[in-house]
This record gives sequence, structure tokens and C-alpha cells, in this order.
Amino acid sequence: MSFATDAGSAVEALAEYLRHSERGDGAVICQPPMRDLAEALGLERHIAEGRLTGAAFRSFLQRYLAATTRLHHPGYMAHQVAVPHPMGAVGSLIDGLTNNPMAIYEMGPGAATIEYVVINWMLGKVGWTPQPLPPAPGQSGGGVLTHGGSLANLTALMAARGRVDPEAWQEGVRRDLVVLAPAACHYSIARAVGIMGLGQRALRAAPVDADERLAPDRLPEALARLRDEGRTVLAVVANGCCTAAGLYDPLREAAAFCRENGLWLHVDAAHGASALLSDQLRHHLDGLALADSMVWDAHKMLRTPTVCAAVLVRDHADLDRAFQQEASYLFHDKDQPGFDSIHRTVECTKAGLGLRLFLVLAAEGEAALGRYVEQRVAFARAAAERIRREPGFEVAIEPESNIVCFRTEGSDDLQLELRRRLLESGRHYLTTTGFRGRRWLRITAMNPGTTLEDIERLLAELRSLLPGQD
Repeated sequence: MSFATDAGSAVEALAEYLRHSERGDGAVICQPPMRDLAEALGLERHIAEGRLTGAAFRSFLQRYLAATTRLHHPGYMAHQVAVPHPMGAVGSLIDGLTNNPMAIYEMGPGAATIEYVVINWMLGKVGWTPQPLPPAPGQSGGGVLTHGGSLANLTALMAARGRVDPEAWQEGVRRDLVVLAPAACHYSIARAVGIMGLGQRALRAAPVDADERLAPDRLPEALARLRDEGRTVLAVVANGCCTAAGLYDPLREAAAFCRENGLWLHVDAAHGASALLSDQLRHHLDGLALADSMVWDAHKMLRTPTVCAAVLVRDHADLDRAFQQEASYLFHDKDQPGFDSIHRTVECTKAGLGLRLFLVLAAEGEAALGRYVEQRVAFARAAAERIRREPGFEVAIEPESNIVCFRTEGSDDLQLELRRRLLESGRHYLTTTGFRGRRWLRITAMNPGTTLEDIERLLAELRSLLPGQD
């Protein structure tokens, strides 16, 4: 069988999958036991025998798609993962077949150029100076796409370390360095601290208010305590927005404090940065341009397939100092018409991530993506209002993003049990989170096809699952 035939079968099956998912046919989530699934897919047999093509491939793909979580299903209200635009998926296919590891220009000129331009587009949205093309010395912003926000956060903190402790690459990390971050920050911040060899004790809790937002008015006291301990702040981390409740930290005030005290401000805006595309919502990120670095995940609110995350810096020189490795087969003077991004990233073999985002932008346009973000936030607020009117239900806080935290009367264990039973039925898929010391059911409105009718159906199912309703 030819590539064109099997690829055509895959596209045909995926098109049908997309139609059924968007109509809400069947379950949004199905979790058979892994052993049973491996047997049903014939994985060991196919590995041993090969020749998975033609009719066998079509049969396999049918069984595989039946075991996927359907993000395009209107009942999908769970994790902060994009409901991908089909053109983004086409980008993944093109990148997969061409397989250009474009961190060095000669291995993927098209992919490298697209990434450079997409990064410049993002820098402009933040309010930072785009990189000249071709690259030239001088102050401008900089950035690179990485395989996920966790790598992006690590890279940003490495850039901060390059400024605060420039000898660390050769001499090792100083033991006095700490990172000041609110407890509501993403777990990847703690991972980055561990990977960098700082130790988890170096991650210090920044002061927060009752809603778990960073409290800039209390940062002076926190900084004074750390300095009394003989500690040096590597970076202050702020959320834009936080993962649990989708709330934005006061970035302008945090940036003013950091600038006054010579501190690096990193903003984890992996989920919330797409509000920059909306005149209605970008005020949540007021002051972002005063930060030193930020993270923006296209695979969240820019409808781009996983994973495609940008780490951006106000001064490109900071990112260029993050890594100082030597590899004679890669890093040497050479004449070339493009730009090598390899010195800005952990990754050497890096996919053409920018193609996925570019094709979504080119298909929809940034104005349409901005409207999508606005609509999902408006939907979250409308959903919160509807849930708030339901007897026995409580909403944690008025949504600032597309995240709604709510709960029924009863214990934290009850909220977890309700979610477990929802997943068993498979009609609705949502998560839970901790916020203000309690457990909440959590909706993340990613799917443009999810409507208030779906919220009504969710509430009806939750009512049927409550104790005494059997």
C-alpha cells in the first residue's frame, strides 16, 4: 500500500471522527483497562508481524479512535488542552513527514523561518520589540518555541539564572538562590527549581491574598526576610492566569516592585496570554510588558495541537545566555542565510512547532482567534451564572478566564466521587481542583461547540448522581 492510500484512509477516518465528536455522538471519554485495550488493538502482534497497512490499518485506526478522549465533543470541559483547529493538525502531519529538526537552520529553513516570524508576532502582542530579520545586534526581544510549558518555564528560569548567577554554568549553582512564587503557580515551576539543582527549599512562597493572587504590597516584607537570611532572589514568578481558578496576578504592581529592587519577573501566562488578542480582555495582563520573561502556550487557547509553547524575553541577550554548551559539530562560525535557535533551548532535535500555530493563524486570522477567546470567557461567565442559580450549588469566584470552579453541598470527598461517576458515564468530562482550602469541580471551556445547553445537561446529570437521587 502507498503512503497516499493509508494517509487518505486516516484523513477519511479523522474527518468522520471530527463530525461525530462535534455532534456529541457517543461518550466524550472512555477508559477501558489498559491490558484489555492493548489486546484489542493487537499491539504485540502488530509489532511482531508488521505490515499494518490497507484494510488492517483501517480496522486498527477505527479501534484506536474509539479509545481516544474526544476533545471536540461538547461534553469536553476538562483540561487546559486545545480543541485543535484542523489546519493545526495538518501542520502536525506535514512536520511529521518532513521531519526537519529545525533548531539549526540548515535542517529546516522553512520551519525555522516560520518559528522566527511567529515568535516576532507574539513579542509584538506582548509589547516587546520584535527580533530583526535577519538577526542583528542590539536590544530587542527574543524567544523560542518549546515542547511544552514546563520546558518553557525551565528555560525562562535558566535565563534568569544567567543574569543573576552568570558563573553557574561553569562553577555550579550558588546555594543562596531562591525563587519567589505564589503557591498557586504551576507545578512545573517546582520541577524547574529541582532540575536546576536549587532544591525544593529554594522555592519560597510569595505572599498572596484571599483569592491566592500574588500580593505585591507584601513583597517588600518577603524580600527583606529573604535578604536577612542571606538569600538572593533568582526570580519572582507571577501567574497570568493561575491553573486552578484562572485568576490573573496584578502584574503592573509586581513589575514595579521587581524593577525597583532589581529582580527578574517571570510571568507564567501559558494559559492566559491569549487574552492579548482581545481588546476586551487584555487589561488582565496590564504590566506584562514590564516583565523580563513570560511563557505563552499556543496549545491552550490558540487552538494549536500539542505541544507548542513559547518562552519570550524582553531582552534577547538574556535568552542567549541561558545555555552555554559547546558542540563542535553544531556550534561554530558558518555562513548561512538564517538563524539557529538551538542555543536558546534544551532541545536539539526540535520539531517544527511553529508550522502548527502558523497554519491555525493563517486559516482563522488573529481577529477570529481573539473572538474565540472572548467567546469562551463569556461562556464561562454565563455558565457560572447558571450554576450559581442552581439550588445546592456554589461557584467559587466570578471567572476572569474560561475556568469555572463550582461545587455541590457536601464534603470534598463528594466532589471527587461525583467526578468519578461522571467519568464512568462518559457523557461529561471535567476536572477538580483545590482552591481556598476546598475541593471544587472545575470546568475549562476550551471547546467552541460547548453551549449552555450542555451545562444544563451537566447539571441534570450531577443532580441525578447526588446522594438520595438513585
